[in-house]
Formats: sequence, C-alpha cells, structure tokens
Amino acid sequence: MAEAEDSRVVPLRPQRATGAAAAPAASAGTAGSAHGVAAQPAAQTAPQRGPVMPMVAFHRTELSQILRVYGRMVAAGEWRDYAMDFGKETAVFSIFRRMGEVPMYRVTKTPKLARRQGMWAVVSSQGLILKRGHDLDAVLKVFDRKRHLSLVGD
Repeated sequence: MAEAEDSRVVPLRPQRATGAAAAPAASAGTAGSAHGVAAQPAAQTAPQRGPVMPMVAFHRTELSQILRVYGRMVAAGEWRDYAMDFGKETAVFSIFRRMGEVPMYRVTKTPKLARRQGMWAVVSSQGLILKRGHDLDAVLKVFDRKRHLSLVGD
C-alpha cells in the first residue's frame, strides 16, 4: 500500500475547464483517475483572478550589466547593499553604501521615455540625474570615471 501512495500524482494547480467541457471533466474526476487520486470538485478550485497589471522589470542581460558594475564597486569597498523595485512605469535598482540608508545611486528604467531622452538614467541621492540615455552600457559608464586627485604642495 505504501508503494501505491508514493506513486500518486498530485496536481499542484488543478486544471480549470470552462463551458461545456467543465461538466464531463468534473463528473469523470470524481470517480477517480487512473492513479487512484480523486480530482478536486469544481467548487474547490482557486477563484479567478483579475487581469494582471503590467510591470516594468529588468531583462536578464540588463540585470547582468548592472550587477557587473555593482560587483566591481563592492570589491572596491564603495558599495555594500542593493534593492530592486518594480512598478507600473519604472524599474529601479537602488545602490546603498550601508544598509538602511538613503540610496547613493538609483539606476532607473523607464520605457515610456525610450523615444525621448532614453529609458535609462542614473540618479544621485539628491535627485540629480547624473547620466541619461538609450544604451545601458553608456549610462553605466558614469561609474567608471576615475577620481582625479592632484597633490598640492611643493
């Protein structure tokens, strides 16, 4: 009996049948399936959800480019933490020097601005837009700038 219980197939998400196909599927499922598992009655299925709101997110390649710069700055000891926010109109990658502070920089993706100024922007903690453009690599070069320090003396 233990072997029969281990070989059962339990659906994680029950299939929803609609219209005329719902009645035969429900009546056939209550008798039991070939594996001995009774299907769930139609009354116990999950309620229908409303339409999913569109959300702006980073693509895998975009996130890879951002994390490459982030990793380099973490290795240099400049940055320590990050956060990502996904909204209806923008996706934001926030960069922190320490946890719990205001972000030092925010890399924002706003597809609505793609045909105007460019959908990518790097924003400072004061809200100043440091760089904006159409190409993410070009925008992230704002972090590649070397600090030019000169020694004043003799």
